[in-house]
Amino acid sequence: MSAPEHLVFITGKLAHARLEKVAATLPAERFTWSIADAGVKVAALMTEEIIKRRVQMPEGATRIVLPGRCRANPEALAQHFGLPVERGPDEIVDLPAYLGLTGRKVDLSRHDLRIFSEIVNASKMTPDQILAKGLDLARRGADVIDLGGLPDTQFPHLEDSVRALKGAGLKVSVDSFSLDELTRGARAGADFLLSLNEETLDLAFETDAVPILVPMRPDDLPSLDRAIERMERAGRPYMADPILEPIHFGFVDSIVRYREIRARWPNIEMMMGTGNLTELTEADSLGVTALLVGMCSELAIRNVLIVQVSNHTRRTVEEHDAARRVMYAAREDAALPKGYGRELLALHDKRPFVQTSDEIAALAAEVRDPNYRIAVAEDGIHVYNRDRHTTGTDAMAFFPELSVESDGAHAFYLGGELTKAETAFRLGKRYVQDEPLDWGCAADRTQEDTTAFKAAGPTKAAHTKHSGPEAPAAERAIRTDPERDAAPPRTETGSGTASERDPLSEPKGGRIVCGRLVPDEDRN
Repeated sequence: MSAPEHLVFITGKLAHARLEKVAATLPAERFTWSIADAGVKVAALMTEEIIKRRVQMPEGATRIVLPGRCRANPEALAQHFGLPVERGPDEIVDLPAYLGLTGRKVDLSRHDLRIFSEIVNASKMTPDQILAKGLDLARRGADVIDLGGLPDTQFPHLEDSVRALKGAGLKVSVDSFSLDELTRGARAGADFLLSLNEETLDLAFETDAVPILVPMRPDDLPSLDRAIERMERAGRPYMADPILEPIHFGFVDSIVRYREIRARWPNIEMMMGTGNLTELTEADSLGVTALLVGMCSELAIRNVLIVQVSNHTRRTVEEHDAARRVMYAAREDAALPKGYGRELLALHDKRPFVQTSDEIAALAAEVRDPNYRIAVAEDGIHVYNRDRHTTGTDAMAFFPELSVESDGAHAFYLGGELTKAETAFRLGKRYVQDEPLDWGCAADRTQEDTTAFKAAGPTKAAHTKHSGPEAPAAERAIRTDPERDAAPPRTETGSGTASERDPLSEPKGGRIVCGRLVPDEDRN
């Protein structure tokens, strides 16, 4: 049996006790550990120079783990210490899952579902507008740009539009009830034709474009079978789409038809158009999409046609893209689609509260400056500094207690943060001061340089009183000496399990998904 790995966790004074409690739960047969306190209060404000100057590596160390919000450069520190250095999770409670103790690392870079994204009013757009729209859809995750034609609307620039998209390296499908438009699109270089039935199937033999076959009517599967049989005899490529119907207009029966076609034709390529459910059901589309993509995963349907007309489906490309990756990973693991990331969790987080009220109170007791910190726990929003620690659930109700009436800029800052904290508390989402809420694939994330401190914004740059949070406030690094009031650096070493464990604060599991930690509180 190989010797356990010796981890060195670098931290600051305020996080030391919580880190020690979590580290004590790590299995001794896999890890021994040391905590190197750099002597600063706030771990997030440690710089490379502070760490290099103040931290000594214990004998036998094999890996160094930085706090997730520490902006020091791991590569520079690795060169200095001669050991691997990595940035750990943002939250200490997520450390066991980060270390792979509760599940395998999963890769969401893979999928086997092709997304056709329809531009429904392409005939009313110019080729330049269509190209710009197509490039945007591709950036968001679409694999094929579908040019939708409108009834009784001429599309004289169809060929130019197809050629523009193809010239940009995009795959193109033409979606029309008009055989003339389908023919013109195919001759211009379209890759796919939507859709052909047994009566219009001759066109499939006049072009290299791949046809999507549909029944004469949604409930007429024999007509689809006949079209499939003809293409099979000819040995030509195609896809079959039994047609998904809206709720109360044949939805359940249409799902059954997909199952019947797959049973009769186990090896053919199939397509599902999801728009009849996502567009025609006024419910948040993310869950609907996850369910439909899960069905595609079970039935080996490797193509979906999606559409975005209603504003409530504005993120449908991103939703389908996230769902196909999660479902693929879960299927490959022969597992439920649980613990594969937060992309499909827009409104609620599985484990929103990473600290208990007692842990927040312990942190508050250590604060020696007037800067307000904000945290969220099961009992509500906590606001604290050296002078006060108050808890509530209404962001506006805090104002009379904060003594910021004469500091408009800071009152504005606290109002924004507290409103965000209230939103997180009411929805059951993770809250981190000075960080945006994580809406999964429902909103774009701001990409940050994790090796650089944030620049001070105009609201806070000129204000030092009561400004900034305890942990992630990188703005304060510009005007605050992180070594002020610092304690001497120290290193503690431990292994095995703690003699006493607090069941309320013992970490639960999770997974590492594409480099992001996803806690799993529902592992049982």
